[in-house]
Parts: sequence; structure tokens; C-alpha cells
Amino acid sequence: MTASGTRAGEGSALLLVDVQNDFCEGGALQVSGGADVARSLARYVRGYAFEYDLLAASRDWHVDPAGHFSEEPDFVDSWPAHCVAGTTGADFHPEVEEILSENPHQMFSKGMYSAAYSAFEAALPDGRGMAEVLVSGGIHSIDIAGLCTDYCVAATALDAVREGFRTRVLIDLSAGVHPDSTQAEIEKMKLAGVEIAFGQKPR
Repeated sequence: MTASGTRAGEGSALLLVDVQNDFCEGGALQVSGGADVARSLARYVRGYAFEYDLLAASRDWHVDPAGHFSEEPDFVDSWPAHCVAGTTGADFHPEVEEILSENPHQMFSKGMYSAAYSAFEAALPDGRGMAEVLVSGGIHSIDIAGLCTDYCVAATALDAVREGFRTRVLIDLSAGVHPDSTQAEIEKMKLAGVEIAFGQKPR
């Protein structure tokens, strides 16, 4: 690592966070603008995937996440059932599914038995976690986008900084649950050293 605590080097990754049907319009936990994010990400990946060394995607893949699901959710720590493993709601939005089928990528699952907001809690089928895969692949900087800005995107970005990666959130390729909590998390990310980018191409 460099003196500032970030990893030295040039390897870069694009991480698509939880762009799943249940988080898009019509889903069990829909976010306004979710489908637009999926379409915008599809265009972005088709235009710029070649400029990244790794394309990765995370997904909620809930089996029995305990108190994360509730019939009377508070929409802060508990939520209606969503992204249940093996259901259509847990599938990636069709636009994202298509771009993933077109490009080599790593797909990480999280939250089988816990809430697991951050993609750094996710793993490949072989059990390797996000940080291990990125480090072994020579990745030093990460662009993050997806759903939802004020929960999984923010949690992932904050963990990426803690792990020493140069981290950027593509804010116009993300959507949040609520404007107030989204703005609060944006400020928290900035304070932690996350770069907030608007419509920018890869570094």
C-alpha cells in the first residue's frame, strides 16, 4: 500500500451492486429509478467494459436471513422478503443479465443467512470473498454502481476504502431508497475518502 493507505498500482474493477428484479420497479422492494439504473449500466458496460481489468456483480441471495425479513418491517433494519434465492426476484434485471452474459465477469452472492449489505460480505461459489479476489487479480481501484445508494452501494464503498482500494461511486448509475438517507450516505462516503463521480468515464 501507499503511504495514504490505498493500494498502489493500476488494476481496476467495475462492480455492479445488486441490480436485481426485486429492487427495480415491480419488485418486492422496488426502488424508484431501479430499471433506469439497469439500462444506464448496460450502456456504460457496453461502452467501457474493455477499460476495466475485472467486471464483477454482487447479488442478494437470501435463504433465511433471520431478522432481515419481517412481516412488519421498519424499512431501516428489517424489510419485506426480497431476493429469495432461486426466485425471479433474485435474478438480475434483464438488461444487466444480458450485459453479464456478453462479458467475462465474477458473480458474488451474499446474505444467505444474514442481512449482508456490503458486497465485501459476498463470495464466489468457491467461497472466495470479494477482497481476496480483487487482491489476487491485481485490482487497486474500484468503480461501484447499482442499488441501492444509501444501503448496499454505500456499505460496499465504505468497505472498499477500509480494505485500501481507491474507490469511486458512479452516483448517476445508482439509485437510493430515500433522498435524505441517500444524501447522508453520500456525505459519509465523501468523508471516508470515496470519490463521488457524475457521468464520468473510467479513470
